[in-house]
Amino acid sequence: MTNPITAAFAQCQDIIAAAYAKAVTNGTLPDGANAGVCEIPGDAKHGDVSSNFALAAAKTLKLPPRAIAQAVLDELDLSGSYFAKAEIAGAGFINFFYNDAWKSAVLETIVSENTNYGRSTIGEGKRVMVEFVSANPTGPMTLGNARGGVLGDAIASVLEAVGYDVWREFYVNDAGNQVNIFARSIHARYIQLLKGEDAATFPENGYQGEDIRDLAAAFAEQHGDSYLSKDENTCLKDMMAFGLRHNVDAMKRDLAAYRVNHDEFFYESTLHDSGYVAETIDLLRQQGCLYEQDGATWLRSTDFGNEKDEVLITSAGNYTYYAVDIAYHRNKFVERGFDRVIDVLGADHHGHTVRFRAGLEAIGIDGSRLEFSLYQLVNLLRDGESVRMSKRTGRAIRLVDLLDEVSVDAARFFFNNRSTDTHLEFDMGLAVREDSDNPVYYVQYAHARICNLIKLVGCGTMQNIDASVLTHDAELSLLKTLAFFPEEIAQAAKTCQPYRINRYLLDCASAFHKFYNACRIKEAEQNVRDARLALCEATKIVLRNGLALLKVSAPENM
Repeated sequence: MTNPITAAFAQCQDIIAAAYAKAVTNGTLPDGANAGVCEIPGDAKHGDVSSNFALAAAKTLKLPPRAIAQAVLDELDLSGSYFAKAEIAGAGFINFFYNDAWKSAVLETIVSENTNYGRSTIGEGKRVMVEFVSANPTGPMTLGNARGGVLGDAIASVLEAVGYDVWREFYVNDAGNQVNIFARSIHARYIQLLKGEDAATFPENGYQGEDIRDLAAAFAEQHGDSYLSKDENTCLKDMMAFGLRHNVDAMKRDLAAYRVNHDEFFYESTLHDSGYVAETIDLLRQQGCLYEQDGATWLRSTDFGNEKDEVLITSAGNYTYYAVDIAYHRNKFVERGFDRVIDVLGADHHGHTVRFRAGLEAIGIDGSRLEFSLYQLVNLLRDGESVRMSKRTGRAIRLVDLLDEVSVDAARFFFNNRSTDTHLEFDMGLAVREDSDNPVYYVQYAHARICNLIKLVGCGTMQNIDASVLTHDAELSLLKTLAFFPEEIAQAAKTCQPYRINRYLLDCASAFHKFYNACRIKEAEQNVRDARLALCEATKIVLRNGLALLKVSAPENM
């Protein structure tokens, strides 16, 4: 698996190093300089790869950068390389220009690697857990969960693409006070359904949504009035289990329809039932990290970077969420052996970043191994107005409501179309439009356009393509864009910002449309037509591979 950009950078570094060594040998330059770095110039007129070697070496060699650059340039040997020429620019940059060999190498790499093009082994098989969605099981999936679902899944995809062994996990909070309130809410609605609204007092802090009435009705349909005569503990236990099972199953169906599939739904209750939370607390106590105050048990989390100490066991003897979270993350690293863990959370969980790492440090785990991807809220728009209620149900918008109105392709592309730290406006009208203003349509249309072209003209042989005939600015721009695909995936994985793939696909589609409009294919001479068809085939592969990372379809007809 090849990255044409890093290959060119590496070759550039080697060429400069060899030229510098010659300059040192013949006495033109003193020894002791480092290699500098290579980058892509902001303006294509300045070349394809630029080295700052001369500027970086100036202080060490005590010479003007342009003098150093000229001495290196005099010794450059570009034979057998990807570069046709090099020249000095500005304060002393050495700029290199690609030759025909590089063009051929890019096309051959893309076509030969095909579905593997863009992938790499940077991750070295290290095990990474991405925990995402982890929606409250006491209610349906929300729009916030919808964005988190796409972001978490896309982060996992780009990490897999660069060679990590990735595990997708959904954490189910099926223990604690919230599920007790959930069960009491169902119980009250069950009694009211069968005996009338006045027959039971609804909990003051109960869940008021229509979904609770629906659960009570479903429970009554299955069990009739038999639970009217059962004791309250039995009712709450069974209704809790029924409601959680129903909601989690619904979440799994909604997520599957959304093309999100987790490797595991990990239940909080297993940590309690196995005694793992108690064991974690005992470990902290043995390490002298706990103290008692006001009848509660506290963690000295300020010793590990937190702004205040935290309660782990309340004065009533109950574990706090923080205590359970420490145990859960200990389980990820110690029991299951993940090298890295990435929690994908809403921005309102910002305070968790320091608290969770402090908890890990307290039990002897390097907190830097826990990473966070925090995403901002979604504002759903229809005709320029914010949408908060479903037209179909009159209730708060849920994931399933959104997918009733827009395609899964549009939903996944739109939710990943901005950086995680940016508030997202999801324009439902734009998401269903079939024109170039709709970003997902624009990218998919480029892929379909190529498929139709190849059906019409034929792809021809991909052997012995003469890339030297690709000289038009639009051809070269598209070729360079295609070459950057592996690097874009690598950067998306490094930064956990998969929106970069969306941005890249839009750039790629734009470069293709400009090429298609500027360069005739069917009527061109045979060697030019074959080279341009090879460029089209390479573009099709890259668009398909990029869309696949986002789990967005690549249609052949539109």
